[in-house]
Amino acid sequence: MRSDAVRGHIDGMVLATVEHEPLHGYAILESLTRRSGGALDLPTGTIYPALRRLEKSGFLASEWSTVGGRKRRTYRLTEAGRRALADERASWRDLSGVVEALLRPQPGPA
Repeated sequence: MRSDAVRGHIDGMVLATVEHEPLHGYAILESLTRRSGGALDLPTGTIYPALRRLEKSGFLASEWSTVGGRKRRTYRLTEAGRRALADERASWRDLSGVVEALLRPQPGPA
């Protein structure tokens, strides 16, 4: 799946990825690929700007940690991030319902 096809949804997907455990940037990217069954193959240049934007917005907090012997910036969801994720999920349900209704085959003219 092309990264431009999911561009408006990257923030919500990143927030959902770190909902239950802190992860470093590359692990977030791997998780998105794995959880999508390989449909999402996003370049690293897509994830890191989103992480910086989400942290600046107060939805993520980060700290340096050592992972596999390497220093990595690890991101965790903040309370504001949990609220933003809940809002994103509600918006997605609304949008997907509208898109589904519009794409559903309609009976032709009689």
